[in-house]
Amino acid sequence: MRFKIDLKIFIFVILFFLTSQIQTYATMMIFAIIHEFGHLIAGLILGMKPEKMEIVPYGVSISFKLMLQDYNKKIHNGNLLEIKKIIVALAGPLTNLIIILIEYNINQNIFSSLIIIYANILLIIFNLLPIYPLDGGRILEGILHIIFGKRKAEKYINYISFTSVIIITLISSILIYSFKNISIFLIVLVLWGIFIKQDIIDRKRNKIYNLVEKTIENN
Repeated sequence: MRFKIDLKIFIFVILFFLTSQIQTYATMMIFAIIHEFGHLIAGLILGMKPEKMEIVPYGVSISFKLMLQDYNKKIHNGNLLEIKKIIVALAGPLTNLIIILIEYNINQNIFSSLIIIYANILLIIFNLLPIYPLDGGRILEGILHIIFGKRKAEKYINYISFTSVIIITLISSILIYSFKNISIFLIVLVLWGIFIKQDIIDRKRNKIYNLVEKTIENN
């Protein structure tokens, strides 16, 4: 498994330190890492092989390598693979929910408990946004794939992701103006970065699709 660190994380650390929010950021990162281990455990249980682990400004990102037997043209087997991906995507937010329930029922320190619960609620909300490749986007893309097929699913999730980022940006602009909170601004930047990076990947993939289709038509 390959390991990588996104150097932008150091920019985030400096910004949160300068704005006296480093403790909040550290707490979020700790539970974001635990969140990602939820994905890892689910993937391993389902027989998926981890391919890359990357430390990013909003936690840890783990990607899985598709096995040769997963590349099957049969619709039934293709749907089973998408169901696996949906389960793995759900495992992260579910891990945060379990932490919230445990913390709510065990910890007697109200202040500490509220911080932990708050951090995990934010992680659940952030990751379940319908923006690919966040968990919410992966879950929605998997469902669309099963219903409409791969090409249409990729097209639809791209539109949904773009619309979601626009709406969140508009709402966040009001919140940033009202609360003067840099963390909201950084979250919006992260979401735009995620969307733009994925959009570039999708455009390259569509070029390959179109090239293959033209080649088949010419033959």
